[in-house]
Amino acid sequence: MSKVKGFKDMALFGKTTEKDKNNKASAKIKPTVKTDKTPAKPADTSVSMKDLYGSGAAPAKADQAAAKKTGDPRAYRVLVKPLVTEKAGTLGTQNKYVFAVAIDANKIEVAKAVKEVYGVKPTKVNIVKLDGKKTRQGKTAGQRKDWKKAIVTLKAGETIKVYEGV
Repeated sequence: MSKVKGFKDMALFGKTTEKDKNNKASAKIKPTVKTDKTPAKPADTSVSMKDLYGSGAAPAKADQAAAKKTGDPRAYRVLVKPLVTEKAGTLGTQNKYVFAVAIDANKIEVAKAVKEVYGVKPTKVNIVKLDGKKTRQGKTAGQRKDWKKAIVTLKAGETIKVYEGV
């Protein structure tokens, strides 16, 4: 059989040339190097379920101290932003502060996030789920995202410096 023009080293229909046989033979030969060192055993990477999820017992004091230092990493994702509106400003006189929060956040998470970020423990948290407004750009109709608003009540005398400089 004749080879295809332009493909000099390629064999057709499984037939190989002398050049292909030489390449295969040289690929099979590997140099052997003797060393005095025995290969190290790989480290045991198996992890039990108790290691992943904890044993249910109270964590050690060192773990608690590390948790206090790092804080809740989700706190800044729960509190999206403080709402600076006229209505929120009037609620500030009643020791109530308004925040836009994550759509999946609940009252407990919001209270923990306020404690973590601002250092004050709220006495009460109310959450309102709001539907996104219907919008329109010419013929194209759409809708803004749904969102949640949290109204956080603090003890008398405690404040959050949100509205300063506004």
